[in-house]
Amino acid sequence: MHPLRHRLALATLTLAIATGYTASALLALIVLIAPFAPNAHAQPAPVVWQMATEYPATSMPGEGLTTFAQEVATRTQGTLAPQPTFDASAGVKSAQMPAAIRDGKLQAGDAFGGALGEVDPIFLLSSLPFVATSVDKAHRLADLARADYAQAFEKQGQHLLYITPWPPTGLWTHKPVGTLDDLRTLSVRAYDETSADVMRAAGAKAQNLSFADAMPRLKDGSVNAVLSSGDGGAGRKLWDYLPYFTAIGYAMPLSFTTVNAAAWQSLTPAQRDAVTAAARATEGKQWSRLNTRLTENTARMRANGVTIDDNPAPAVQQALQAAGLSAVGVWQTRVGERGAALLKTYFSAEAGLR
Repeated sequence: MHPLRHRLALATLTLAIATGYTASALLALIVLIAPFAPNAHAQPAPVVWQMATEYPATSMPGEGLTTFAQEVATRTQGTLAPQPTFDASAGVKSAQMPAAIRDGKLQAGDAFGGALGEVDPIFLLSSLPFVATSVDKAHRLADLARADYAQAFEKQGQHLLYITPWPPTGLWTHKPVGTLDDLRTLSVRAYDETSADVMRAAGAKAQNLSFADAMPRLKDGSVNAVLSSGDGGAGRKLWDYLPYFTAIGYAMPLSFTTVNAAAWQSLTPAQRDAVTAAARATEGKQWSRLNTRLTENTARMRANGVTIDDNPAPAVQQALQAAGLSAVGVWQTRVGERGAALLKTYFSAEAGLR
């Protein structure tokens, strides 16, 4: 018997004995009013987190949001319901994401680290040119700097949930880049000020643009090259305009998923534990995906007519690396002692692994 009906039956018998009414008469009355009694087992409405990214659902950040939402819903038994959106459909690009989350326009979201240099230059660490150019190196650098990233986000009124790695950054162009003269004809979409400076120092024109803003520039011809991994759906947007990809191995940058600090603190301890576990599981899956992602992306690009140059012209690569070395020095000056200490620790550890 349902617990509510059991209690009503006991109450009926007690009342019948006390008043002299037949139990059947009282039971009929209670059956009439029982549907209007409060449901002791009604579940509260789930807490909804609106989440966003400027990248497609099939990109690494997009898949991360989807995975995280599923993990959270499962681990909180539906009491917390993240709702991800993609392709900047929420009207928020990466550079605007920290303010949107801090101010409550969104509860959580993903932002590309290279777009957050004005928030804190520490976020440019992962996209420094030719510093961390393999999955293992990028993972070690991310782990080394995690506390610094979390602290920088705390100053923006948010809690770091998890990190998403990107496949290696290459150069998408409208024609092959075989010489320095070819490089100088490019008007490149760069993804942060550092990469824009590197491209300019190597001889190209460059603009720091969000991925969403780059697409209209490709259509009108004011941009004829894009610095990007072209991951997932991002590549699908690029190969219609830029059928050549040069694997310059520029960097393996990071995106960051954070939640509004007040929204985080409003959770119960059990919910926070569940979300932390969901974030940890999501980040683990993101790094695992990266192990096969480059192969998958390369196959997809070739199937759609992209010509891939795995061996950049030495003169072009040397020009980019020389410009990159200078850019790393500029970043160290800008970020101060903590940045220099991070890089020193990282390079020392890498030397010990050789």
